[in-house]
Amino acid sequence: MSDTREKILMTALRLFARDGYEAVSVSTIAGELGMTKGALYRHYKNKRDIFDSIVDRMIQIDARRARENDMPDEEYDAKPESYENTTLQSIQEYTLEQFRFWTEDEFASCFRKMLTLEQYRNEEMAELYSQCIVTGPVAYMEDLFRELMQKGVLKEKNPKQLAVEYYAPLFLLISMSDKTEEYDSYLAILSNYTEHFMKRYGMDSGEEMR
Repeated sequence: MSDTREKILMTALRLFARDGYEAVSVSTIAGELGMTKGALYRHYKNKRDIFDSIVDRMIQIDARRARENDMPDEEYDAKPESYENTTLQSIQEYTLEQFRFWTEDEFASCFRKMLTLEQYRNEEMAELYSQCIVTGPVAYMEDLFRELMQKGVLKEKNPKQLAVEYYAPLFLLISMSDKTEEYDSYLAILSNYTEHFMKRYGMDSGEEMR
């Protein structure tokens, strides 16, 4: 991606995160960059083209990060074998990485804030918010936990209920981090929680933290 195209993408995302997608026009984006609308249109067809590029980038980043952390990078139905070798340790470590990613990474943080702003005004944004930040991660954890139960690594419980229980603190702490400077303490809370969760539900005779 060219430097100009990248600058347009990031500037638009920052504006979407601050003011909301619907409130930002191509003129606003161009003005923020000090360029004409015509110059912007040489890189993107319209505002929707910019938005689609943002979503595509987010999907690519998410898949790459999962692979880098030894986690499945696709939904269970598409690639069930990738869920078989996930460990409790990789889940715990990935959870902490997710907290850092959604709060520290500018692209991810702005993407999350954009969806949070627009979820009650735009049906498509609401669906994206759910897929990326709410029901999507819960379903992902449900599939992981179900596999770990079948392997005898986790105690037999309702996997969806367990997934909700596990994910809720991460979701809450990410939201709380936007309004406070207690970032390090929240990360410590999350680390302690995931450790306690794995010890509580891991099988004594199975794989606890390997």
